[in-house]
Amino acid sequence: MLLCKRSTFLVPSFNTKTFPNLFSYFTKKTHLLSFLKNSPIRCNHSYLFAKPLKDSNFIGTHNLFMNKKAKFCNLAISATPQSKENAVGGDVVSSRSKKKARREAPEGVLRFKLDMCSKAGDVAEGLRLYDEARSNGVELNQHHYNVLLYLCSQSGGENGRDLKLVCKRGFEIFQQMIIDKVSPNEATFTNAARLASAMEDPEMAFYLVKQMQGFGILPKLRSYGPPLFGFCKKGMVGKAYEVDAHMIESGVVAEEPELSALLKISANVNNADKVYELLHRLRTSVRQVTESTVAVIEDWFKSEHAAKIGKENWDVSKVKEGVVKGGGGWHGQGWLGSGQWRVVRTQMDKKGVCCSCGERLACIDIDPKETENFAISLSKLAFGREVKADFIRFQ
Repeated sequence: MLLCKRSTFLVPSFNTKTFPNLFSYFTKKTHLLSFLKNSPIRCNHSYLFAKPLKDSNFIGTHNLFMNKKAKFCNLAISATPQSKENAVGGDVVSSRSKKKARREAPEGVLRFKLDMCSKAGDVAEGLRLYDEARSNGVELNQHHYNVLLYLCSQSGGENGRDLKLVCKRGFEIFQQMIIDKVSPNEATFTNAARLASAMEDPEMAFYLVKQMQGFGILPKLRSYGPPLFGFCKKGMVGKAYEVDAHMIESGVVAEEPELSALLKISANVNNADKVYELLHRLRTSVRQVTESTVAVIEDWFKSEHAAKIGKENWDVSKVKEGVVKGGGGWHGQGWLGSGQWRVVRTQMDKKGVCCSCGERLACIDIDPKETENFAISLSKLAFGREVKADFIRFQ
């Protein structure tokens, strides 16, 4: 085995008979087993061996291991030039320098301070930083504007006058964002809609949500909250239904707060058909409702209008057919019967029997449409893994 004192690469050329001590030493090191395969091993100066090797036939062994720190590792000899290695290291340093420069730039410092204001809910300091940045010519980006709009939309204000001033400043910032040609995103429009809702202008909030599509932005559920709750609060039933329809058209699924608000306003105007629809949507999407929603449902069934609605005569066969299509529970034929509803709170025993009326809960299956969708999805998955003929026979 040839070894140069200043070398960083070792190439084995020994056998067990010639150098028994050396062979024994290396085979005790699990990470040096590549010597047995005559593969090149790289040596880096980092760790000192515990004791030197003593073999007169091994040139330079004693001098190297006594005076040099060395570590053997199972790596192939690299053909990468030293200049390229330095270039890689230079890229890392350059990347770190760029990140540091971004943090220390006026835009980076402003971002950090605004994030701290958002965390503390300090709208006054956020507006001061905005005014200071504008006067100093600092270029604001999307994140800056979104944080400022969020701060303004979340500020309750000590009184109505303070709230109006903050909302006014928020809309000025929103307009400036458009003037600066900074592209808005979903958070931008949602925060602007919240500003409009805080000013009790659900019309403006809904207008802003509808403008999102013009920018190629898909609204989220939180985007519809300001206009929907604003219309419900003002008793504007038609507009509330319009927001609900827009949600459905956009593929946004309403959750319990939205459905409960719509249910309450529908019950207030005695819209029995809408109440029926919303109860079904609650049943399918929410399943378990909160106490506030339970109160809305109880108020409806205890009302005089709920006692007057309902069919006196109905087609039993259609009801049975509807139960089958609905998966064994909901028939979808509307209100059946009339008269005062009996509203009680009860519990179910372990067998699913109601402790109040003694009826047993029906076993509800998925409806035919859901079954078809499930079968199609399963088929697409199976055809990619199984023999087509075998799976069709199984299906």
